[in-house]
Amino acid sequence: MFAKNQKVDLALNREVEQLIKTGGKERILPIVQAGEPVLRQQTVRYNGQLSRKTLDKLIETMRITMTEAPGVGLAATQIGLGLSLAVLEDHVRDDEDDPREIGELPFHVIINPSYEPVGEETRSFYEGCLSFDGYQAVRRRWLDIDARWQDEDGTWHEERLHGWPARIFQHETDHLSGELYIDRAEIRSLTTTENLEDFWCEDPVPTEAAEELGFEL
Repeated sequence: MFAKNQKVDLALNREVEQLIKTGGKERILPIVQAGEPVLRQQTVRYNGQLSRKTLDKLIETMRITMTEAPGVGLAATQIGLGLSLAVLEDHVRDDEDDPREIGELPFHVIINPSYEPVGEETRSFYEGCLSFDGYQAVRRRWLDIDARWQDEDGTWHEERLHGWPARIFQHETDHLSGELYIDRAEIRSLTTTENLEDFWCEDPVPTEAAEELGFEL
């Protein structure tokens, strides 16, 4: 649970309320792009600094913004807010044989999240980011992780995640420590989203891209 003696930070609460208002009636916020300092800052641990009403509005606004982007995750830093909070949601596609092992990931609010790798297996796939819009690159990630986070009530959760859901959790948690996926991506794999669709999307495993573009999987 969040600390009982934590008082609402009135200045921060007003800041977040103003941020939410910029989304208008649709509650769709602009997404911060690479190069803006907030994406490179260590976030502040959330411990009840917002009123519950404001927190709930923030979560709903982030969910709408993520869905409309469209994306499968959105960290608070991506809307210019340096709090350790993100939202996630993804669903199984039609192709059950997808080697990325996309699994059902119901809507989650993850507050103060962390993860530890389980085993040594990794997978390398193309990955994108709403804050690096228009591009994707191959990023190696842990196949299995033990994920830990608090929900909006402050309750702690621990879960072992596998495959694509594990990748999403890693991606968004990294945002909260000032890391972008491109920092550790195979830079020679970097491609516009349009070229990814034209050249490299037939097989999710980027074997051909590695051979043609000159990087190792």
